[in-house]
Amino acid sequence: MTGGVTDPAVAALVAAINAGDRAAFMAALTPGATMSDDGTDRDLASWADREIFTVHGHLEVVSASAGGRSLIAAYRNDTWGEMRTRWAFTITDGKVSRFETGQA
Repeated sequence: MTGGVTDPAVAALVAAINAGDRAAFMAALTPGATMSDDGTDRDLASWADREIFTVHGHLEVVSASAGGRSLIAAYRNDTWGEMRTRWAFTITDGKVSRFETGQA
């Protein structure tokens, strides 16, 4: 579900997460995109494999603000179960160049 997400880059990233589509996820990012989890910068590719793709990650948007660049979501995966999370996205040239996530 991408309810309230009006930014196309964020919507593409959320859709890729929910489809388990690693190629679409990477295509929604700028080259050299960065991310942080609970305030700590992580290697994006290995984090995505560990937290999304190998453990069936799924993000359901609860609320969106800032044109969909700031989300509160129910995020679940096979490792951690479901938790309330926050997501903030930086968009550059129509793609996600950075995202920050963590427990909300």
